[in-house]
Amino acid sequence: MSQPLKGKIALVAGATRGAGRGIAVELGAAGATVYVTGRSTRTRRSEYDRPETIEDTAGLVTEAGGHGIAVPTDHLDPAQVRTLVDRIADEQGRLDILVNDIWGGEKLFAFDTPVWEHDLDNGLRILRLAVETHAITSHHALPLLLRQPGGLVVEMTDGTSDYNRDTYRVNFFYDLAKTSVLRMAFSLGHELGPRGATAVALTPGWLRSEMMLEHFGVREDNWRDALESVPHFAISETPRYVGRAVAALAADPDVARWNGASLSSGGLAQEYGFTDLDGSRPDAWRYLVEVQDAGKPADTTGYR
Repeated sequence: MSQPLKGKIALVAGATRGAGRGIAVELGAAGATVYVTGRSTRTRRSEYDRPETIEDTAGLVTEAGGHGIAVPTDHLDPAQVRTLVDRIADEQGRLDILVNDIWGGEKLFAFDTPVWEHDLDNGLRILRLAVETHAITSHHALPLLLRQPGGLVVEMTDGTSDYNRDTYRVNFFYDLAKTSVLRMAFSLGHELGPRGATAVALTPGWLRSEMMLEHFGVREDNWRDALESVPHFAISETPRYVGRAVAALAADPDVARWNGASLSSGGLAQEYGFTDLDGSRPDAWRYLVEVQDAGKPADTTGYR
């Protein structure tokens, strides 16, 4: 198996489950050493109270062919993040890939609820989890990433800049959080580009995360059973798909051409030629605009 990232050091911040786990595993499959962080461990769960743990993610990274290292970290605590980065510096002397995938807001937002009716504490915590954590992590990790040229920073969000510019996303707090991360990548591109590194914003499509599958009462092996009640779920993708997008970016010697850009898993699949685990190439954001949001019946022909 080709391992174009062998010898590379990655930090996937927020790798307990979902996209973060998929990214960590695919970086491992490409040969990288991957530090995986989060608050859910085998001895302590976060407020999500779910079974996925960073130790499990690290094990999957190693099984895939890389080296997974689990480090419990609350990315709202600057001291913990500083300790994490110091450990990577001591153990590896470098950081080549930083993926800011910290989120943690699924249980905090209410759909289509105006700001004056939304729970204020929950809304402000969404902003702290989705924005402040990314800023703290970049502040402490980027000096290490810049020790060698060619570093890559991936800011994970929901939606492309084009889609989010024209579409109201869930509610005030969610919309602000996801758009802020897009702007982070743009700003980091200006700061990192002249110093030999690249920053991008990246979104998966409709993600078949552990929580999404559970919400629809299905598993990965029978996910199509959900289509009877949610037909547009047919465009969905596994977390490994966006993981392959990150691995492709990290292995691209010309990755700087994307600096500051807003990218999607489906768009990058067309560029780099990778597929999802089933061999398809779902292009969710084009589908959402041209089919779902246009009010057409679910039909993924030409979109995966």
